[in-house]
Amino acid sequence: MYSFRVSCARWLAGWALGLMLLPPAWAQTMGALATAHPLATEAGQHILAQGGNAFDAAVAVAAVLAVVEPYSSGLGGGGFFLLHRAQDGRQVFLDARETAPAGASLAHYRDAQGRWLPRATTEGAKAAAIPGLPAALVHLARHYGRLPLTQTLAPAIALAQDGFPVDERYRTMAKVRFACLHGQEEAASQFLDRGAVPAAGARLRQPALARTLARLAKEGRAGFYGGPVAREMVVAVRRAGGFWHVKDLTRYRVRERRPLVVHYRGMRIVAAPPPSAAGVALAQSLTVLSAYDLQDAFLPQRMHWVVEALRRAYHDRRFLGDPDFIAMPLARLLSPAYLAARRASIDDDRATSSTDLDPAPPWGGGHHTTHFSIVDGAGNRVAATLSINLPFGACFVAGRTGVLLNSEMDDFSLGAGRSNAYGLAASAANALAPGRRPLSSMAPTFVEDERGVLILGTPGGSRIISTVLLAILRYAAQPTVDLRELVSAPRYHHQYLPDRIEVEPEGFPQEVLDDLTLRGHVVQVTDRKWGNMQVVWLDRRSGRAFAASDPRGQGSGMAWY
Repeated sequence: MYSFRVSCARWLAGWALGLMLLPPAWAQTMGALATAHPLATEAGQHILAQGGNAFDAAVAVAAVLAVVEPYSSGLGGGGFFLLHRAQDGRQVFLDARETAPAGASLAHYRDAQGRWLPRATTEGAKAAAIPGLPAALVHLARHYGRLPLTQTLAPAIALAQDGFPVDERYRTMAKVRFACLHGQEEAASQFLDRGAVPAAGARLRQPALARTLARLAKEGRAGFYGGPVAREMVVAVRRAGGFWHVKDLTRYRVRERRPLVVHYRGMRIVAAPPPSAAGVALAQSLTVLSAYDLQDAFLPQRMHWVVEALRRAYHDRRFLGDPDFIAMPLARLLSPAYLAARRASIDDDRATSSTDLDPAPPWGGGHHTTHFSIVDGAGNRVAATLSINLPFGACFVAGRTGVLLNSEMDDFSLGAGRSNAYGLAASAANALAPGRRPLSSMAPTFVEDERGVLILGTPGGSRIISTVLLAILRYAAQPTVDLRELVSAPRYHHQYLPDRIEVEPEGFPQEVLDDLTLRGHVVQVTDRKWGNMQVVWLDRRSGRAFAASDPRGQGSGMAWY
C-alpha cells in the first residue's frame, strides 16, 4: 500500500507560496518539482526517492492530478509533455492531445434545421474526443522511465481507492459545473455527495477509477485502449448519443514531435509545436519584441508593445492545426522578413484595430487545465500541461470505468463565425475531421541561458500563451532570478478577438489603464485572476534547483538534497 509518510529531515519546502528554501552552498540537488496540488508534489517526490527519474515522477504526478483535480485533467483527457533527457541532450515534445473519433462530423452538432445544438461540444458524450493521457503515461514509462507502471501509478491508485479530502478549490469548480455534473448519474455519483457539492473535508473516493488505473498499471496500453475498459467506455458513449468505436481507441497513438526553438536576448526558448499554437505565438511575439527596449520603457508603453505583438500572433493562429493533417506555412510565419513586416505595422502610440488586420480566410477554404515542472538530480526535466478542457470536462463518466471524459471537441473550429468556449475565432486549418487533433494553447516551455534552466507552464485556456510570454519577459529582465515574482506578478492578455486587453483585478494602477485607453485600447478588468503557473529553475553555477508554485492556486514546490 502506498504511504505518504516521508522523511521530513530530507525536505525543504515553502508551502505558502510553494517556494523552495535556499539550501546549503555545498548541497547537491537530488530533485525539484512544482505541481498544482500538494498530493501530486508528494507523489512525485516519493517516486524520485524510490530511484525513479523525472519521467517516472511525471507519470506519478500526472496520474495523481487525474484523481485529485478531476476539474483540470484526467485519464479521459490529454496533454503535452516537453522532455529533456540528460544523458544525450535529447529534447522531444510528447503529443498526447485527444483525437476526433472516426465517426465525427459537423452534422452531430446541428439539429434538423442546421442550427447548432446548445452545449453539444461542451457537455455529454458528443463533446468527448479520444483520450491521450493513458497512452502518454505508458509511453513515458516504456521509453524514458526506470520504474514499472505498477510502482509509478501506485500513489494515484491509492488516492482513488482510499479517497482524499475535498478542498475549497474542488468545491468552487464543482459549483461552476454543478448543473452539468448533476445531469449524468455516473458523474453525480462520483463527484457529488448525494446530489450536492461535497462539504470541505469530505472524503472523495473513486473506486471505479482505481480499478481502471490498476488495469492500466498491470496491462499497459491494452488495459485502457482495449479489453473491458475500452468496451465499457464505447458502450456508455454510444448509449448517450456519442459516436465512439473501439477502433478509435485501439488506433490512438502518442506522437513524438520536434520542439520549436526561438532565441531571445541570449536565451534559448524550447517551446511547444503544433498542434499547440503556443510555440509559434511565443516565437513570433518574442521576435517582434526583440527590437524594443522593454526594460527601460515605462509600463504603459511596454504593455502596448506586448499587446500589439500578441494581437498579431493570435491573428496568425488561423494558419495552425494538426501537423498530421495539414501543411502549415511555419517557415513563412517565423521568417525574419515576415515578422519585421508585422513589427512595422505596429504604431508605437496607437492601438491597431483587430478588424484592420488582414481578414481571416473564409470558412471552407484555463483555470481548467493543470501544469507541473520537474527536474531530477541527473538533469532530466519535464514540463507538462494536461487538460480535459472545461472544468470536469464533458461532465460525463464513461460507464463503470470511473473515467471522466474531456470536452475537447469544443476546441475544433466547427464553422464560420462560431468561436469556442474561450472566444477563439474559427479557422479552416483547425476544422473538425476524423482522427484530427484540435489546436491547443497549452505551452510547456524550457528557457535556457547562461544563468540556468527555467521549466514552466500554466493552465488558463486562451490566456496560457500570454501568461508564459510575460513570465519569459520578466525572467529576461531580472538581474537576479526571483521565482516568487515570476509566478505572482500581475497579468494581462490580448488574443486578437475579442479586441480588448484583459487585466487582472488590482494588478495595475488606474493611470496605467487610462494611458492604454487613450492609446485606443479597450481595457477590461476581469472579475478574478487567472493561471496557476508551476516553475522549476536549475542554477547552472551551483547545481541547485528551486521550485515555485503560483499563489493563485493551491500547489506546492519542493526540492531536496
